[in-house]
Amino acid sequence: MARATRRYQEVAEGLRALIEQGGYAPGDRILTERQIAENLQVGRSAAREAILLMEIEGMLEVRKGSGIYLKAMETSAPKGDANDIGPFELIQARQLLESAVAGLAASTVTKADIIRMRDALELERNSIATGAQDYSGDELFHRLIAEATQNNVLVDTVNELWKKREASRMWARLHDRIFVTDYRLRWLDDHSAILAALQRRDPEAARSAMWQHLENVRVTLLELSDDEDPGFDGYLFDSREVSKVFR
Repeated sequence: MARATRRYQEVAEGLRALIEQGGYAPGDRILTERQIAENLQVGRSAAREAILLMEIEGMLEVRKGSGIYLKAMETSAPKGDANDIGPFELIQARQLLESAVAGLAASTVTKADIIRMRDALELERNSIATGAQDYSGDELFHRLIAEATQNNVLVDTVNELWKKREASRMWARLHDRIFVTDYRLRWLDDHSAILAALQRRDPEAARSAMWQHLENVRVTLLELSDDEDPGFDGYLFDSREVSKVFR
């Protein structure tokens, strides 16, 4: 059952109140993302997810290098899909789950699994080389690691997370802000490190490599989609909080 109100929806409601209190008119530049986070006392990722929601609803427009502008004055409660998941919330969940899955897979992986993973990386490598916006190799690699655990519950759980990403309008909106693709080569290197750990059948190295990969994904998306200075801190869905689970 979906939560009645997600965190980003609560933050969006607070942002609507700030806009109303500020007396902004359509076409006006409103507060910066950093100011929104400070005023609402939330992390930058929470503020960004709220802005993404309000972009989808047509209330805000984010202009790269310029700022956030009010498009329409709408003060009703957020109308976003309660089943949609904020992109940084989703990455946090994946970081927690998939790092554990990779650790288990290192103990159960077979030669056939390794061969399929190599093929997935080759698919990813070819897509990057041709400049195709095809992420099927990336997704397949992650799904194959889950399958290598030989645990159908984990396979279904990982598959469900990917389905949520594919169906997420907020995730798609986040990627609309990204205009470079060099990060895909870095992520391919991350995948190669994960595969190497799996080949060595080293659970701790596999877990750590997957954790670092998804941390790199999180940081990269935060930086590349930021219309301001990327050197910020205080994220709501911070990997440091999740890491406490493993201590």
